Amino acid sequence: MEFGIFNGMYVPATMVDEHGAAAEHVRLRHELDWVRAADRAGFKYLWATEHHFLDEYSHLSANEAFLGWCAAATGRIHLGSGIFNITPPVNHPFRTAEKVAMLDHLSGGRFELGIGRGSSTTEQAGFGIDDPDLTKEMFDEVLPELVRMWAPGEYPGHDGRFFTVPPRTVLPKPLTDPHPPLWVAAGSPSTFAKAARLGLGVLCFTTGTVDQLAPLIETYKSEIRHAEPVGGWVNDNVMVTSSMLCLEDGDRARRIMHEARGNYHKSLLFRYLDTFPKPDGTPTWPDLCEPLSREEIDLAVEMGEWAIGDPDECARVVQRWEDAGADQLTFGMLSQETPIEVVIEATELFGREVIPRFDTEPTWRSDRQRLARPTAPAPN
Repeated sequence: MEFGIFNGMYVPATMVDEHGAAAEHVRLRHELDWVRAADRAGFKYLWATEHHFLDEYSHLSANEAFLGWCAAATGRIHLGSGIFNITPPVNHPFRTAEKVAMLDHLSGGRFELGIGRGSSTTEQAGFGIDDPDLTKEMFDEVLPELVRMWAPGEYPGHDGRFFTVPPRTVLPKPLTDPHPPLWVAAGSPSTFAKAARLGLGVLCFTTGTVDQLAPLIETYKSEIRHAEPVGGWVNDNVMVTSSMLCLEDGDRARRIMHEARGNYHKSLLFRYLDTFPKPDGTPTWPDLCEPLSREEIDLAVEMGEWAIGDPDECARVVQRWEDAGADQLTFGMLSQETPIEVVIEATELFGREVIPRFDTEPTWRSDRQRLARPTAPAPN
């Protein structure tokens, strides 16, 4: 099992009340401090989202710039786009190919490409996409062309439904041979199966439980045995986002989580990410999801759903996900109103006490699979 953090630049109204016009900058500095702490603590991944126009929920629109800073500020952690939106109205395919290769160079081969098509009609319509279903066809058209753009020599051009370009040599070429690992955001059974068929790793952004996600992971693991990879190799990898607050005093961890207003972020999620299915009874914004009681948080910890509590309690949750077949757990700790000092304290403790119990490999799973492909050169 590998571990990561998820950066989203959540700027809730309470931060604006406290910091005024400086709230965005304060939150950005928190995200960067957390990245450095995760790198020191032994986390293998950071995933930086891309969202546009989603006030409060996520102000991280230019994640390529954020990841470029992270490349210079860290030495070991892999830098993942979670995601780059590859639909042509949002990001021109030439520009996507260029920035992927540049981040690959700047990070010394630590960049991993997570891709998607956006999950909010607020974003899609802002870039002129009025039919969300078209984004599926856009994705299918663009992805194989990106892989061709990274190949040596001149790209022969493309005349398609959603973008047309002449022959050009797309520069720079990636440092990683033949290109960085490829991942896709997935939440539905059909997307898990499609990711497996294409040989893509899965970025699972969901509010589901272990038991709800286990069948999707099982579907992926079954289908990927028969993959016809769109990229240079099969990236057999499932990343799952979850919650974590690991403190020496487990009761303190649960108390802080109870006070962190997770229901407000969840309400914003359902306000904006309207292409996601909504559970029955989900309120319509500005009505808010009900906050969890302390008893409900205690029950979730007891059931092993959230890594909240002392290191042993957190380890039990990790074990459940490992047993379900997940390859990576990633934590969106700044998606709630937890003080940055507590987030860093928990990150450091989890790195000392929990990660070594599960991640004993010095290398990355995606790297091992890339180097094991039939055409791979021998590692240095």
